[in-house]
Amino acid sequence: MFAIIETGGKQYRVSVGDVLDVERLDVEEGATVNLKVLMTGEGETVATGTAVEGKTVTATVVRQFRAPKVIVFKYKAKKNVRKKQGHRQYYTRIKIESIA
Repeated sequence: MFAIIETGGKQYRVSVGDVLDVERLDVEEGATVNLKVLMTGEGETVATGTAVEGKTVTATVVRQFRAPKVIVFKYKAKKNVRKKQGHRQYYTRIKIESIA
């Protein structure tokens, strides 16, 4: 069985036991979270809309972390204008426990 969930403005296809990194969730490590279900499916059958309104995906927070640094470098040719920035995105690693 699989489900399509939405978190952090993105959609993910998950099954029970999957571990994935999502945009930062404001919860402690070890806590459980319920995620919004958009679609479920098993084999050839698919359920969407009002058929999945009561369904939830329960996940456990494994860890909070930051991604490796990404360097952003902007410049304007022949103008001696340069700007160097670094960015590290916050992520939460979750493990899918159940789809109910």
